[in-house]
Amino acid sequence: MDIVLWVAQGLLALAFFGAGFTKLKDSREVYAAQRPPMTSYATRMPVWLYKAVGAAEVAAALGLVLPWALDIAPVLTPIAATGLVVIMVGAFVDHARHGERQSLPVNVVLGALAAFVALGRFLGW
Repeated sequence: MDIVLWVAQGLLALAFFGAGFTKLKDSREVYAAQRPPMTSYATRMPVWLYKAVGAAEVAAALGLVLPWALDIAPVLTPIAATGLVVIMVGAFVDHARHGERQSLPVNVVLGALAAFVALGRFLGW
């Protein structure tokens, strides 16, 4: 089970580090134009929230891997995964409210994967 959790952590870390880094370096307008309607939500967010989500995604990506790999405060890994679940729930709600159905499966899959990591690492699977 440890290998499965590591694979899930790695996939989530890659996805969220990339998404978060892009949010931190690009403006909302540039980001929104990349893959509409998947990214159009960015223009609905205040700039501070857009950048805060990007920072949270980068921090969570690092938190998914580093604490557990280095055995330094490993409890931060399931906490980071839980934070990503919260982000994905918020993303799901926002996309559902605006009729952006294409985005919903991505939110569900990433949220479920993050929940799996959180449970697996909290429970010591």
